[in-house]
Amino acid sequence: MAKLPYERVSARGSFQQLLLFAFLLITALLVGVALRSVFQYDALMTQSRDAAARALTLSGAAQSLAERSAAMERAGRQSLVLNDTVLRKRFSDAARDASATLDKLVQSDLAPASADAWRQQLEVIGGLMIGPADSALSRESAMAMQFRELDALNTTIAQQAQFLIETQNNALAQRIENARNRVMRQVIAASVLAVSLALAFGVWLARPFKRLQKAIVGLGENRLDEPIDIRGPADVRRVSQQLEWLRLRLTELDADKARFLRHVSHELKTPLAALREGVSLLEDGVTGALNPAQREVAQILNQNTIALQGQIEALLRFNAAAFEARELHRQRTALLPLIEEQIDAQRLQWQGQGLTVRASGDPLSVQVDPVKLGTAIANLLSNAIRFAARGGKISIDVSGTPETALIDIADDGPGVAESDRDRVFEPFFRGERQPDHAVKGTGIGLSIVQEYIAAHGGRVTLLPDGPGARFRIELPRTV
Repeated sequence: MAKLPYERVSARGSFQQLLLFAFLLITALLVGVALRSVFQYDALMTQSRDAAARALTLSGAAQSLAERSAAMERAGRQSLVLNDTVLRKRFSDAARDASATLDKLVQSDLAPASADAWRQQLEVIGGLMIGPADSALSRESAMAMQFRELDALNTTIAQQAQFLIETQNNALAQRIENARNRVMRQVIAASVLAVSLALAFGVWLARPFKRLQKAIVGLGENRLDEPIDIRGPADVRRVSQQLEWLRLRLTELDADKARFLRHVSHELKTPLAALREGVSLLEDGVTGALNPAQREVAQILNQNTIALQGQIEALLRFNAAAFEARELHRQRTALLPLIEEQIDAQRLQWQGQGLTVRASGDPLSVQVDPVKLGTAIANLLSNAIRFAARGGKISIDVSGTPETALIDIADDGPGVAESDRDRVFEPFFRGERQPDHAVKGTGIGLSIVQEYIAAHGGRVTLLPDGPGARFRIELPRTV
């Protein structure tokens, strides 16, 4: 008896662990893009604040330079007229403050040429502050002329400061636009990558479950000759091992059942043969002449022993068919020639009832076991011959789709009763509509058809359209 496997599977993580890993990986990817976007946003905000501060510094310094220049002009010209030392000191203080403001502008990327020109102009004005008292009025007039030139330089510096502010704002706007585009590309790339990872993990993790489903379907269809070894996560491997144990167990049970049936049939055949022989001797009058009542009893015994022997042989045939269905020898087989062979093999039977049997359809070829498929077609044809009306017709049509080959076998007999449709493929089941002119069947022919067709991965069904019975075999065109 096969033991349930508990051996250690590979160290690969379980399905739950792999699913959690995939979820964390995708989440980490999206969170990483989000954090990067936040950092870029913070950097842009810092740059924006710095740009605003620089713009305020530039505009304030340009305005302060103009104010300090006006203060210098007022103090300088008044000091020349009034010869006042306090006014001279005010001029010097204003000149010092203006120079300091100019240095701030230079540090904020003001053009050095403009600063040099302003300083030269300030030296010229400072030179006019020195001289004899009798030339004070002439120097005051010259100073006024020089301050007008200094005002022109202040205007130029203010314009340059405004240009610097606009340049910085444009550069900041361009950086913001570039950052927005970069974040958009990162979000799109991360989304595409996340979806791709989700699909890849989904397909990779779903593949073992499709194999599990296929293995379970195979067990349900009694295809026990295919070992089950499914690679995948640890828990899937454990389920695979349990299914393999179940397959081996079912194989053992089938073998035990076959041995039991062979043993029982062997044990029954010997006393059954002796019983038939005894009944035959009674009918022949070996023990003495039988009266009519005794002869009737002997005939009943003989008929039932023959029926019992037939049932035992039918049971053995069905069991053998179920066992043989596991071993298929597939080869490319043309369906119409195979059907014609089965029609010719039963020619005497259908001609004896005056039937017309016709095979037609598409010239399809499929990968099948021709012996077992031929047996299935022969059983359906024999069933149709048995139920068809004398002088009637039997049609066998072959058609197909890109995935499936179809074989329809129809007769014009009484058909199958509605109450029997669900049980027509059960072993030893005989429907209520039995032909009067035919020998009573064993009820295993359609069961053998179902076993053989299921072994090919197909199915056989009873179609609802009449008036007779119409059976359809569906076979996959690709294995």
